[in-house]
Amino acid sequence: MLIEFYDFGVMVVNGKRYTSDLIVFPEKVLGRWWRREGHQLCLEDLKEVFNQTPLPEVLVVGTGYSGLVKVLPEVEEALKRQGIMLIIQPTKEAYKTFNELLRAGKRVVGAFHLTC
Repeated sequence: MLIEFYDFGVMVVNGKRYTSDLIVFPEKVLGRWWRREGHQLCLEDLKEVFNQTPLPEVLVVGTGYSGLVKVLPEVEEALKRQGIMLIIQPTKEAYKTFNELLRAGKRVVGAFHLTC
């Protein structure tokens, strides 16, 4: 599931265009991903990630074009307890990191905010 393109409000994954926030798993895309608080990432926003078997090795969070999404400490702590590495970057960098990790054979999941 390589990400082919990203610009403000648009991401292309495997030839399909998305215009709302999404979670990209190695084998599928969860489109129309909504968070409880628009610019905060809390635990319940990542239930699909924590339900993966096996769990991902890495979670890449794209915080938006300008990096406005904040990852709450509870999320960082839960990921650490599960042994999942967390990478937080503006989405224009995060999608490239996701692709690099995927190409390197890592079990990686990307959660991307496409605007702001």
